[in-house]
Amino acid sequence: MKTKELAAILERVESWPEAAQRQLAEIALEIEQDLSGEYHPTLEERAGIERGLADVRAGRYATDEQVEAALARFRQR
Repeated sequence: MKTKELAAILERVESWPEAAQRQLAEIALEIEQDLSGEYHPTLEERAGIERGLADVRAGRYATDEQVEAALARFRQR
């Protein structure tokens, strides 16, 4: 059941610019995913995952020393 406040804002959303409506939809989907416990990566995230997997298959990955050096730089901030 929708609250009166939610129903009212949803009616006003229809008059918002398309970009703002899209932003609200993305936020609502994130909240829904958080509540469901499921995560569905975006197309951009999926592409990044695929690039990472391809790098691993090709033997391109950081050594333990490189990882530690990178973490050390972040810890200094």
